[in-house]
Amino acid sequence: MRAAATSTAFSLLSPTRLRTSTPTTTGLPFRRRLRLAAMATDASSFRPEAARSPHAVEPPAPPLSKFKVALCQLSVTKDKARNIARARRAIESAARDGAKLVLLPEIWNGPYSNDSFPEYAEDIEAGGDAAPSYSMMSDVARSLQITLVGGSISERSGNRLYNTCCVFGSDGKLKGKHRKVHLFDIDIPGKITFQESKTLTAGQDLTIVDTDVGRIGIGICYDIRFQELAMLYAARGAHLLCYPGAFNMTTGPLHWELLQRARATDNQLFVATCAPARDTTSSYVAWGHSTLVGPFGEVIATTEHDEATVIGEVDYSLIEHRRQFIPLRHQRRGDLYQLVDVQGSGSK
Repeated sequence: MRAAATSTAFSLLSPTRLRTSTPTTTGLPFRRRLRLAAMATDASSFRPEAARSPHAVEPPAPPLSKFKVALCQLSVTKDKARNIARARRAIESAARDGAKLVLLPEIWNGPYSNDSFPEYAEDIEAGGDAAPSYSMMSDVARSLQITLVGGSISERSGNRLYNTCCVFGSDGKLKGKHRKVHLFDIDIPGKITFQESKTLTAGQDLTIVDTDVGRIGIGICYDIRFQELAMLYAARGAHLLCYPGAFNMTTGPLHWELLQRARATDNQLFVATCAPARDTTSSYVAWGHSTLVGPFGEVIATTEHDEATVIGEVDYSLIEHRRQFIPLRHQRRGDLYQLVDVQGSGSK
């Protein structure tokens, strides 16, 4: 865990410490005050509100402003029943430790491979015996009264397969379902080649969910590489972005933490990721390193590659503090560029 290692850096970013350095115009020389006022006037001419279409909304007041989140980095085998039972035990343990939000990894109920996706797929709409992973997640969320971001499983819908993340409320009801929007199709010669599109279909919708622990935007693994998705979630008022993911031994060391910190820093919100534990005997070897990142890009809690549960604290009051001190939302150049939320604007 790196939570202790980052405590000193995190303390430097605390609201109390940051408040002591807040600039004010009180007591400044008259010419200095005039110059600051002129800068504010110039900034308004940049039309920052027009940089987002529709206009960005502020995050709503969350039911909980401070809570514990658990990232269950699970070992995954070919035994689906074992994987489901192990995931349930990890969720129950996290809840006993006080977690109000629990995340599972990408494709946690079976091997991550194109051969396995059809074999382990579940019919979420049918439920019951046709979706044992889904049913377990719904039941455990209800019984423990937690919010559960259920990693992802292979979903069968008609003749199509999706890489799907289900979000459950504390009543056990499905609050949102995200089908991976950006499929993992890469070819790094001599390192790794994978093509999810051989078996999976890309999702068509953004997924943002209001829960007992705030407004959450959902992405799956490769989705984290596309900053536009995170920017749209931030513009829709998300407090937290959750990315179940299984980066590999080539891209993981280089990009996994970098991308999480970038998404958090760019959008000044929390980012939580959850990966499977590393299995060097698997055809696809995951990097691990499930992580919670704060709105200044600080790593709050993380782990290495073995099976583990990472628990960290989310404090949403930090979002507004960070946005006050680096006021990006008021400095965007709507006169030069614009991010358009195609679905949010009512067009497809």
